[in-house]
Amino acid sequence: MRVETVSDRLRGKSAIVFGAGSRGPGWGNGKAAAVAYAREGARIACIDLTPHGAEETAAIIRAEGFEAIAHAADVTDLASIQTAVGAVADAFGRIDILHNNVGVTHMGGPVELDEDNFKAAIDLNLGSVYRTAKAVLPHMLQDGGGAIVNISSLAAIRYVGYPYFAYYATKAAVNQATVALAMQYARQGIRANCIMPGLIDTPMIYAQISGQYASVEEMVAARNAMVPLGHMGTAWDVAAAAVFLASDEAKFITGVCLPVDGGQSCAIAEFR
Repeated sequence: MRVETVSDRLRGKSAIVFGAGSRGPGWGNGKAAAVAYAREGARIACIDLTPHGAEETAAIIRAEGFEAIAHAADVTDLASIQTAVGAVADAFGRIDILHNNVGVTHMGGPVELDEDNFKAAIDLNLGSVYRTAKAVLPHMLQDGGGAIVNISSLAAIRYVGYPYFAYYATKAAVNQATVALAMQYARQGIRANCIMPGLIDTPMIYAQISGQYASVEEMVAARNAMVPLGHMGTAWDVAAAAVFLASDEAKFITGVCLPVDGGQSCAIAEFR
């Protein structure tokens, strides 16, 4: 089925999306972003830990009449990332957009959280930003510019009620890492921004968050109630922000950490 592009905001650009798969049925943030970029005219490289996850999203894009390729890569392994990035650069000739959407939550404060999981959170949530930037930046510098969109979290700047110490810490680091990238490479035509999703209804929350509640229904109701707009967002809300930040409409925006949270960052929410 051919789907018409929305506005051609990304026509002629190539995007590499890390974390383009989904934790389960439905639309995760990375999956939606990959499809949204394609619908705006970009060629998409879908990268995920599993070949199936990457190919599933790429197949959706191709079925809509757009161009996509799929590669598996482990964002905790620099060589794996460099192999995928090299293949994408060979296929597309350039990489204009780097989108990072990989993250994990480990429940527990310092007392409950074992050191292995704390280190794993740093390696995945923050290390992925370092490794993908290390692999992609040389291509952007060679081609005269690009846009980086990192997916952080409202947890980077607010306590959101869940006891995940490592997630708060690593997502806060992603925010400042994004600012560092933006400032260091501004004169080379590279912009870097991050999105801080608030409470978003994606497959990940059912896999990683639902255990904090008595039931899935209780989780959904509680999360909806915490948002000033009265409901959780969707992956498409995050994807729309990503498209804007990656497009030339945001050509004078860099170093920004943008909440996509239904106003939650502005409110004093119920403390759980």
